[in-house]
Amino acid sequence: MSEWFSALPNLATSVVSKIVLAAIVFFVGRAIIKLIIKLLGKGKLLSRMEPTVRGFLMNGIKIGLYVILIIAIIGILGVPIASLITVLATAGIAVGLALQGALSNLAGGIMILIFKPFKVGDYVETSGVDGVVQSVTLFYTVLLTLDNKKVTVPNGTLMNATVTDYSSEELRRVDLTFSCAKSEQPARIQDIMMYAMNANEKVLKSPEPFARLSGGTNEAMEFTVRAWCKNEDYWDVYFDLTQTITEEFGRLGVKAPSVRIVADT
Repeated sequence: MSEWFSALPNLATSVVSKIVLAAIVFFVGRAIIKLIIKLLGKGKLLSRMEPTVRGFLMNGIKIGLYVILIIAIIGILGVPIASLITVLATAGIAVGLALQGALSNLAGGIMILIFKPFKVGDYVETSGVDGVVQSVTLFYTVLLTLDNKKVTVPNGTLMNATVTDYSSEELRRVDLTFSCAKSEQPARIQDIMMYAMNANEKVLKSPEPFARLSGGTNEAMEFTVRAWCKNEDYWDVYFDLTQTITEEFGRLGVKAPSVRIVADT
């Protein structure tokens, strides 16, 4: 017992020195990791990558560096590496079962990085939401809606859902439907709509605008209008044509469809 008490100061000194050294390594290592991440962010190699890939890669490098730092600290504290690996393997199985959703999101993030169904800045629609892609992280994709709401979508959900990317192509087509009374002449209505489209500078001449009778009822005729424009001009053309054609109908006296009112019995 006396030998144990005599060895206690040396043991305490050894433990304290290990803890102090581990703390120093932690703070110094964390500072070095922040510096490395900062330098990588300013480097030419990563700056040439797409924002989606760059953000994903930076997160992966950061996590990898912290894992190395933690293993180094554990080694300084004197924990046997072999025992640690056994414990981590056992814990990994348990954590994997408990975090199936998180692992699914991680796998989804990797798939998004590889197949690139969209990129940062694209306007997409998926899983009942639509917005501009702000960022793609390891587990989540963040969208900013048109009314300035931030929506976080799990990557696992994205990889199992239909994604519509409205920004992927250079051109988009505006599709509109107008109706008028059955007594009007279809050719006259078509000419009015074609005139409105040809007068709009943002409507492309090739592919050519389209306006034709496409359906109707006993009281009305329906016309389909299709106009091609640059992707960034889509909403301007959509609202301009809607207003212009409606105003032209009113100016030229185009009759609206009659409405049949059925009395309640």
